Amino acid sequence: MLRKYITYRISRWLFLCLVSFNVSAIDVLSVRTIGLDLAADIASTAIKECRKAGYQVSVVVVDRNGVIQVAMRDDLASRFTLQIAEEKANAVILSGVTSSELSKNRTDIKQELNHIDGLIVMAGGVQIVAGGHNIGAIGISGAPGGDLDEDCALKTLKQFAERLEFAE
Repeated sequence: MLRKYITYRISRWLFLCLVSFNVSAIDVLSVRTIGLDLAADIASTAIKECRKAGYQVSVVVVDRNGVIQVAMRDDLASRFTLQIAEEKANAVILSGVTSSELSKNRTDIKQELNHIDGLIVMAGGVQIVAGGHNIGAIGISGAPGGDLDEDCALKTLKQFAERLEFAE
């Protein structure tokens, strides 16, 4: 009887180990992220879009992990706008929403979030979505208000809507 019980327990344990082994992890992941060519096109277009509105800005495009793909500073934009643009894009990567939405949604911890190295919670950062997948973010800084930075970003991404929708 004891032998049967031990055999049953060992068999059960082995079965659970095998089942958990099969569902424990994925060895290879397929990930969609923004490519350099698209990132460069978006950044260049954003600079031009902001110029049309009369703003000298910096634009940073990051991939889905917050790694810089492209950073551009217009001729007369302050050097500090590059850092701010990157930090706005990082806020988007952190939250999955525009940086202005994050600012509105998390007023309770906004100050604490602003103490995280590489992050700033203010308007001007927007997700880049291709075929339903978040592939990166754009951050813009230099216009006289984050809402104007965000407006430039949205107008820019609108110009890439078809390319993003059918991206492979």
